[in-house]
Amino acid sequence: MNRRWLTLSCLAALALAACDESKVTPPPAPSASAPATAAAKLLATMPVAAPLPKRPAALPELEEEGALTAEKVHLGKQLFFDKRLSKDGSASCETCHVPEKGWTDGKAFSAKVGGAMNTRHSPTLLNVGYNQRWYWDGRADTLEKNVEAAWKGNMGADPAAIAASLGKIPGYAVQFKTIFKRDVTGDDIVASLAAFVRTIRSGDAPADLYEKGDKKAMGEDAVRGGELFRGKAQCAVCHTPPLYTDLGFHDVGIGFDKPEPDLGRGKITKDEKENGAFKTPSLRSVSTHPPYFHDARAATLEEAVDYMLSGGIKDKNPNLDPRLKPVKLTPAEKADLVAFLKALAPAAQPFERPKLP
Repeated sequence: MNRRWLTLSCLAALALAACDESKVTPPPAPSASAPATAAAKLLATMPVAAPLPKRPAALPELEEEGALTAEKVHLGKQLFFDKRLSKDGSASCETCHVPEKGWTDGKAFSAKVGGAMNTRHSPTLLNVGYNQRWYWDGRADTLEKNVEAAWKGNMGADPAAIAASLGKIPGYAVQFKTIFKRDVTGDDIVASLAAFVRTIRSGDAPADLYEKGDKKAMGEDAVRGGELFRGKAQCAVCHTPPLYTDLGFHDVGIGFDKPEPDLGRGKITKDEKENGAFKTPSLRSVSTHPPYFHDARAATLEEAVDYMLSGGIKDKNPNLDPRLKPVKLTPAEKADLVAFLKALAPAAQPFERPKLP
């Protein structure tokens, strides 16, 4: 009887030991050379994109409007603010196009990665998606070509190398795979950036609200200035609503007071009749991004107005646009005109930068 009890006691002890996880022999650890399994990797998830920004009612629909998706714009927004897109990690698109500075940088001329200086003022990106040609001289015939050239030229980027680098970042890899159905490419980086830039728009300004019937949207000075803009000052001849640009190229004499004027559009087309011509900038939100003109000669909006009212520089300039004639305004009239130009800018809104992968 004692032996049987002893045997049962031993069997019970063994059973308890088998159930005690602390006494179970663990499986052998995987060797360092064993490949990592998918379950062992941290998988990035596709971020939730914010809805597309609403197009301002005063602006026409973009040709590419239907191709814009919230996901592609969200990706482009991240890339726009990511310094990893530059050759040495020192600059992003924002370096020259700051939201709080009217989507330019407030400088006369911007430095490229590596220290070389640009020879023309960085233009605003507001409503740039509506252009028909890009750069001050129109040398790019698509926004994508403009983006790619600026990416390479200003940021010193090797698109293939940058694409390979971004492809190793899970947060980017999953977005490109989902949106473009392939690994990261330079072309898809450009397409994403262009999609975001097309959403950078200015509209629904006090001047627009006034035109819609809200007679309290503008002060009396701006109302008088609008009449001058369309009439006596003849600004609307080239700065035509709703974009407040004719999207054309005109010689207004900028640079012909220098020994070697910048020939602008003529240098691209090789047509002497276009020497000195530059793109007509949009006047929407013009008050938010001094200095002005491609050579940044006007530090203030008032200086820019004075120059245009002067009729431009005729000396040694055979192509001065004949529509640009001197206009004499009283100081009060100039103040009214400037008030109207300021009424082309909507109220400033805070801009939220994206969280980068």
